[in-house]
Amino acid sequence: MTVSHILGYPRIGAQRELKKITEAYWRGDATREALESTAQALRLHHWQIQQAAGLDMVSVGDFAFYDQVLNVSAMLGAVPERFDAADEVSHGRVDLDTAFRMARGRAPSGKPAAACEMTKYFDTNYHYLVPELHQGQRFTLASERLFDEVDEALQAGFTPKVTLVGPLTWLWLGKTKGSRFDRLTLLDSVLDVYSDILARLATQGVEWVQLDEPALVQDLPVAWQQAYERAYHRLQAAPSKLLLATYFGALGDNLALTTRLPVAGLHIDAVRAPEQVESVIDRLSPHQILSLGLVDGRNVWRADLAALRERLLPIKVRLGRRLWLAPSCSLLHVPVDLAQEDSLDPELRSWLAFARQKLDEVVSLARLIDNRATPADEQRLNEATRALDTRRESRRIHQLEVSTRLAGITPADSQRRSAYPQRALEQRRALALPLFPTTTIGSFPQTSEIREARRAFRAGELGQADYDARMEQEIAYVIARQEALGLDVLVHGEAERNDMVEYFGEQLDGFAFTRFGWVQSYGSRCVKPPIIYGDVARPAPMTVRWSEYAQSLTQKPMKGMLTGPVTILQWSFVRDDQPRALTCRQIALALRDEVRDLESAGIRVIQIDEPALREGLPLRQSEWQPYLDWAVESFQLSAAGVADSTQIHTHMCYSEFNDIIGAIAALDADVITIETSRSDMQLLDAFQDFAYPNEIGPGVYDIHTPNTPEVSWMAALMEKALEKIPAERLWVNPDCGLKTREWADVEPALANMVKAARQLRQQHT
Repeated sequence: MTVSHILGYPRIGAQRELKKITEAYWRGDATREALESTAQALRLHHWQIQQAAGLDMVSVGDFAFYDQVLNVSAMLGAVPERFDAADEVSHGRVDLDTAFRMARGRAPSGKPAAACEMTKYFDTNYHYLVPELHQGQRFTLASERLFDEVDEALQAGFTPKVTLVGPLTWLWLGKTKGSRFDRLTLLDSVLDVYSDILARLATQGVEWVQLDEPALVQDLPVAWQQAYERAYHRLQAAPSKLLLATYFGALGDNLALTTRLPVAGLHIDAVRAPEQVESVIDRLSPHQILSLGLVDGRNVWRADLAALRERLLPIKVRLGRRLWLAPSCSLLHVPVDLAQEDSLDPELRSWLAFARQKLDEVVSLARLIDNRATPADEQRLNEATRALDTRRESRRIHQLEVSTRLAGITPADSQRRSAYPQRALEQRRALALPLFPTTTIGSFPQTSEIREARRAFRAGELGQADYDARMEQEIAYVIARQEALGLDVLVHGEAERNDMVEYFGEQLDGFAFTRFGWVQSYGSRCVKPPIIYGDVARPAPMTVRWSEYAQSLTQKPMKGMLTGPVTILQWSFVRDDQPRALTCRQIALALRDEVRDLESAGIRVIQIDEPALREGLPLRQSEWQPYLDWAVESFQLSAAGVADSTQIHTHMCYSEFNDIIGAIAALDADVITIETSRSDMQLLDAFQDFAYPNEIGPGVYDIHTPNTPEVSWMAALMEKALEKIPAERLWVNPDCGLKTREWADVEPALANMVKAARQLRQQHT
């Protein structure tokens, strides 16, 4: 019998229950007991869903209050000293509030401290807390949460498969602090704890433990390849069976290494890398399980069950009972349940599958190739075939005007009229900004009043004119507060926007939207990605009226705010029937029209955010250049149609820039703002070593923590920046948008930021 399982399930809840109770706990509106009770109920519900779907095991260990990498850090006792958790760790338990302080800098108990660095998990839009590693660091089993969750599952009658980030991927994702050293010197201590964890799980009756090692789909130094052999030869003594899970790409030159590791089973991504399946099968030992990830865990399109069945039948003949089926990766990256989307267009809805539906797809595939299909499985197969045929033939997908315009694009359309030095002179004359100009990244707090107005408008309780008037009031309020604070380049605050991608997609052809298609981005932050199903075009201006109104209220420069083409692409569920590069160019042309209209309306500073540029980079360096070529061209295409005097900004956050700094320079944005506060300005090393030619705004305070940054601290960060970047090319700004913060946090932080900038002007003028 073919075993069906998953690598992980969304933990937020179909109605974002985890987000709501967690944030209530942080505010002091819910007790720890209420938080734990809700979490336990969610876990139980998710296991019931998996069992009811027919999976052979339920996934335990995929739950996290904040992040699964942080879970492992807490379990290993890898808690930085500034969080004052030494006593907790020594007593065998890292408190939940300690983990929250690591993530946010603050929790209901304990002293505030600088939060740990956060960055993207491989090439996803999911963010993890970066482990902090110190030379000679020792680890100890410091959290019982995983074992408690296993007990919950066992007592409820489920068969658990435990999911845990693997030891080498955890080290790979970490960063050294203090003096530089080889992270692999810490491996033996990490393995000591993992051995204890596996032994403990075995005593609980756990048969299978899934160790996630996606680092194996990246380019690994020889020392790390050798470390994998050493680590897993040591862990093979564990009583439980190990399923080594790889995903997000092909094993490539790590294939031979991975297939000879002494593990009971191996999971590979057969969606991102279908070409590796036969090679892996050829190298498997006669007793190893192969788990094939054939249902896409990263996108929402319905699986072609008929085609997958035909593909699997010869593999089933070769492997027999050693074949397992699963999604390609954890279902954390897709929405929870399509059944909630009763207002979605029926035809489009028939093309989709969310996490709950992907369970059915995996189970049905297993039964179909085993000749044990139920009538429901046969019906699912037939419905999938009909839906896919309808999608291929649908007229809503293609627009002749879009393809004609794309065909007419020339290289000149992607180039500014003059080089940056000439543009900079024009912009300084036009904008008359001081040294160290201050600005924000774009959004201001989305208050309960704003959210209520949006809800009432969508529900038909508030008319268009009344809604517009409410948004204008919010814009006027935000501008007045910025002027009172003394900011130099203002923004309208984005009160009218629900999300930086969703807002634009709602006004573009080719996009569809869900009501409940939430996906976790980090911690309690959830996003609702649009679905790009067809050709993209802009029927009408999207932001111009709001920016034009905002500019009418102030003499200071107003910054128009747009989300860039690569980020709109990356943060959407993208159609899979044409190359992603083609879809990105379509988005770029739509934004190009918006940029020109903003300029015509008198907006002389326009920011085109691209926080996902680095995120979209393929995991293998050999595949980088083709991606960077079309990604950079798409940004240029969106931005290049303006006069020299119009200043183009872009923003990037929580990314490593060193290895793509040439591509970032090729964007040719006049100003780039980046996140540097959590990394203590270390990210600026890339901009110094490369001699980045344009202007930079290194974020001087971390907006993801409610802590108020001190003037001296921000000024000191800018002094570090001055060691690398000339004063005339430096801006002062937060590291990200302020949408998720409260005014009580924002105003004192920005006031201190402006004071820091004025202090710098006095010292460097």
